[in-house]
Amino acid sequence: METTALNSQKELSACKDKEDCQENGVLQQGVPVPEDKVESGQISSGYSAVPSPGAGDDPQHSIPAATTALVAEVHQGEREAWGKKMDFLLSVIGYAVDLGNVWRFPYICYQNGGGAFLLPYTIMAIFGGIPLFYMELALGQYHRNGCISIWRKICPIFKGIGYAICIIAFYIASYYNTIMAWALYYLISSFTDQLPWTSCKNSWNTGNCTNYFSGDNITWTPHSTSPAEEFYMRHVLQLHRSNGLQDLGGISWQLTLCIMLIFAVIYFSIWKGVKTSGKVWVDAAAQIFFSLGPGFGVLLAFASYNKFNNNCYQDALVTSVVNCMTSFVSGFVIFTVLGYMAEMRNEDVSEVAKDAGPSLLFITYAEAIANMPASTFFAIIFFLMLITLGLDSTFAGLEGVITAVLDEFPHIWSKRREWFVLCVVITCFFGSLVTLTFGGAYVVKLLEEYATGPAVLTVALIEAVAVYWFYGITQFCSDVKEMLGFSPGWFWKICWVAISPLFLLFIICSFLMSPPQLRLFQYNYPQWSIILGYCIGTSSFICIPTYITYRLVTTPGTFKERIIRGITPETATEIPYGDIHLNAI
Repeated sequence: METTALNSQKELSACKDKEDCQENGVLQQGVPVPEDKVESGQISSGYSAVPSPGAGDDPQHSIPAATTALVAEVHQGEREAWGKKMDFLLSVIGYAVDLGNVWRFPYICYQNGGGAFLLPYTIMAIFGGIPLFYMELALGQYHRNGCISIWRKICPIFKGIGYAICIIAFYIASYYNTIMAWALYYLISSFTDQLPWTSCKNSWNTGNCTNYFSGDNITWTPHSTSPAEEFYMRHVLQLHRSNGLQDLGGISWQLTLCIMLIFAVIYFSIWKGVKTSGKVWVDAAAQIFFSLGPGFGVLLAFASYNKFNNNCYQDALVTSVVNCMTSFVSGFVIFTVLGYMAEMRNEDVSEVAKDAGPSLLFITYAEAIANMPASTFFAIIFFLMLITLGLDSTFAGLEGVITAVLDEFPHIWSKRREWFVLCVVITCFFGSLVTLTFGGAYVVKLLEEYATGPAVLTVALIEAVAVYWFYGITQFCSDVKEMLGFSPGWFWKICWVAISPLFLLFIICSFLMSPPQLRLFQYNYPQWSIILGYCIGTSSFICIPTYITYRLVTTPGTFKERIIRGITPETATEIPYGDIHLNAI
């Protein structure tokens, strides 16, 4: 890295044209230069070239001190960037639109009143999810760092947020990829003339198996189970071989092979980098945050590879609309299928949809597909779609962790990305083993309820407070204006400063006062599992107060001085401009 000093706007322009700049000087923000006007299209914030304190004693160059000084630097090695704008946009959409859009949204929507749920969902999206989504894109694009090292440029004392995000990502990888392994098992099982979940004549079926699509005069009873239910529960999951969380049983070798293949695909897709890759309100917030994904560090990572002047505002709106519309379409599909199944069974829809979670994918959808013309073809297409939806989100989640660690420890891992990615993938594989047991579905449910939803809401709340109240809404809006050429309007400022944090705080308090009573199929989770769930959720965001304590203890000076140093950015933010970078110091 070679530091180049600039003496005038003309010399700045010369540097932009790759000519040598030999004079000694610095760039300062907000300092008027009467003689040298900044032409339109140059530096949008009005940076002007003035001599540094040691540049000389010419009185005509004596200018009052500026609030922010910028040093121009020529970088030998540039940060990796997206090949095309569409690569970034499709990656963010692929991350936001995931398996949750297909099964989580329809079920939660039905569980909370159907159409009535759309009101809190929309409000949470407008005032909570989208503003924070926009915030993370802007932060990542401006500061160009992952979720750990970015806090040195914003508010160093909150660096624990980055570590909390990495732990949450590990929990997600420990169960999310298991769901994809189930989908892969279904995909492989679909390559047959007759889908195996259409018959009650298989080795795993019981006497309660009732095939009401067979055309015979079949009576559905409260004890009846469909072929799709028994295929999922007794053949794929093998839940009958587990007694619950206290006795998970052995590991399914079939699912282990499936998840090994999933992780192999993940590794070879991300090893080179981005160029190749009230309760209704609580549920509404959890859904919009889990789907859009603010608070997971992925948006920071993806946006950090953008061009400095990329319109992240437009990206946030486009992605949010695509995500929500996908959820709505999935809802229409699942409600149609549930209604048809309820009619065939002569039951209420509430009985057909009594089991939440991925069972909607692997029982309800599977059963509907099995009774379509060309069912084998549509089964292959459907489960292939599930796998690709899941892979997109997994790529993004792990890339968020990888970018964070590579930016934080470049001297160790920058030249060894492939080895680090391999270590991450192997760690996630071993973390997934507990979910591959015969009772693994019980673990998946526990992790889904406690390790992601409440934890990511808490991280998002603290992140919002750190950015808007400590870094400052004025400074943040100034950063956005520097990138996009316009400052966020009053709606965004009010959402960021007050509405979004208050919504998040209300939802977290609601969860703590009435934690969900977990139930999967006929299994009621014991009381100790609630305590275990709280411990799992707390284990991630405990990094935040832990790091704050560590920072205050190890920083020299009085307590007030430690606080001030902890909330003051300690690293310059590079502002790329042509072939040079302007560093705020």
